[in-house]
Amino acid sequence: MENTINQISIFSIVPFVLMLAAIAVFPLKLNHFWENNKNKLIVAIVLSIPVIIYLLYNSNGAELFHTIIFDYIPFIILLGSLFTITGGILLTGDLEAKPFTNVIFLGIGAVLASLMGTTGAAMLLVRPIIKTNKERTYKEHTILFFIAIVANCGGLLTPLGDPPLFMMYLRGAPFVWFLNLFQPWIFTNLLLLLIYFLVDSYYYRKEPVAAIKRDEAIIKPLKLQGKRNFIFLIGVVFSVAFINEQYLPFISSNHYYSFFRELVIVLMGYLSIIFTPKLLRTSNNFSWGPIEEVAYLFLGIFITMVPALLYLEANSKSLGIYTSTQFYYFTGILSSFLDNTPTAVTFHSLALGLGETSKTLIAGIPEVLMRAICLGAVVFGSMTYIGNGPNFMIKAIAEDNNIKMPDFFSYMFKFSLIVLLPIFILIQLIFV
Repeated sequence: MENTINQISIFSIVPFVLMLAAIAVFPLKLNHFWENNKNKLIVAIVLSIPVIIYLLYNSNGAELFHTIIFDYIPFIILLGSLFTITGGILLTGDLEAKPFTNVIFLGIGAVLASLMGTTGAAMLLVRPIIKTNKERTYKEHTILFFIAIVANCGGLLTPLGDPPLFMMYLRGAPFVWFLNLFQPWIFTNLLLLLIYFLVDSYYYRKEPVAAIKRDEAIIKPLKLQGKRNFIFLIGVVFSVAFINEQYLPFISSNHYYSFFRELVIVLMGYLSIIFTPKLLRTSNNFSWGPIEEVAYLFLGIFITMVPALLYLEANSKSLGIYTSTQFYYFTGILSSFLDNTPTAVTFHSLALGLGETSKTLIAGIPEVLMRAICLGAVVFGSMTYIGNGPNFMIKAIAEDNNIKMPDFFSYMFKFSLIVLLPIFILIQLIFV
């Protein structure tokens, strides 16, 4: 295998770069073309074909097969099931939009993000918090902090929380190991909530009296429908946590036994479809479009990234990236402008290529490097709209509800660079 890896050309990474560039640029420059999911699939296929041919020609078909079967399929099954199950949970109501109320919303979202995934938690809470703040004049900042907390930083505690963590789980990181990220999780989210409370209190005092009176006059208690879906959600959590080699040793005898976990996860999603009334999903504006988009894009990403992973494993020692701080920032910077899932996988391969042996290895790499990769990938995913999947979805929903959101670069200059980046630097200084 070593010989075939060394034969990987750096030019074979070009389709991977083009795939990520398409995800970053097309929504901004070719929005009408890119909003059609079929066009995303076409781009993914066109860029994947030369990679498939190249890998087969260089006798790396086994790597390609392993990536599709044991990485892509479990990844899509988990996201698809979480998307299906959370799409059957409807939270309605209109509370008084005081700063403390909004903080509670975001705090609950930070917890739920690790239990049902950042996408699931965001889709569950974004419409209720928008409706709660409908009568207020100043609400853009609430959506920005919602993206940072619920759609990103809240998902640090379990492999369910954010796709990069699930990919590390698939590579051998124990389910309970991610609880070691509790300290940076609580530090980051409490600090963000504190800053948000101060900012929202400032804007609340600037609200016109008429807006406050309208908000106080229109109050509806929260109502949760589709509660049985929490049973299926718990089923997914237990499947990921316990259907693995640690608790079921027979799985280690054959890779395909691990698909028992995926079968149970699919079953949970199917039961959600059967036992959730269609009217409830309609009220939740549920559609299969978002998960189709993820499936098409990540098919292209997972295929085109194989040469990049092989190249990094073969050349990692010559790249000059060794320390946990370097892994944190390089993972974070790339996660800001590319999708954070392939970025985390790429740097895990880079760490493997270093061949370091230490007393504490997690998924084959030193624990300090695994910690740096996970933190960098998850928190920096909030630095731009394209860092993590839910970010753009939240922006689109907010704009559909007449909330003027900053454009791509204004998001960075007005929010992430001045609010988020200092916090992420503190994370590195304290926890990495």
